[in-house]
Order: sequence, then structure tokens, then C-alpha cells
Amino acid sequence: MSAGANLSVTDQRRAARHPVDHDIIAEHHVRGDVPLHISNISAHGFMVDNASDLSRGDRLMVRLPVIGLIEAYVIWTRDTRAGFQFERIIRVDDFTRLVEQMQKNPRLRRP
Repeated sequence: MSAGANLSVTDQRRAARHPVDHDIIAEHHVRGDVPLHISNISAHGFMVDNASDLSRGDRLMVRLPVIGLIEAYVIWTRDTRAGFQFERIIRVDDFTRLVEQMQKNPRLRRP
């Protein structure tokens, strides 16, 4: 029997993504602390570019600015990249503040 994520939310990969450069330490129930680098984020999830040891369905707890602790599920992997879906959708006002804090480089910000 699989212990992976069983999400009923429709595919949200068409959601607007915001480029970021943000390091986090996620908590994996088997591997413990896992350092990850988030390279883009949306209100539905995020992508990391250093996920060589993660598999589809893995669940992690991540702590993000503004949002705090939130669970995320690996939806897809390819090479060293992985896409995550949040357990819940982030409110628009919180997401706007989150992106502002994660985009330290003003060239990443949208006009």
C-alpha cells in the first residue's frame, strides 16, 4: 500500500509562477532535515532545483516567510528538479507579501 500523497486538487501548474532564490530546510518524515533551494513559487506550490533524493508523493514540512509551517507534496521530479504542491492554497494577500520577502533581487520582481 502506498503512503504517498493522495491529492484531489486539480493540476495547478498553469498558475502564475514567480522566480525566487530562496534556501530552506524542509522536514522529511524519513530523512529528517532536507536542504532545498526554491527557484520559483506560486500560490499552489513551488519548484526546487536540488531535489536529487526526493520521489513523487513524498511529503515535507516547510517553513516559509509570512506563511509559516506548511505541508507540501512532491508532484513531479525530473533530474535534480522537483515540483511541490501545498496542502492548501495560500491567501492572495499573504502570497503577495511572501513573494516580496523571497525576491530580494529587484530584477526578479515583476513591474
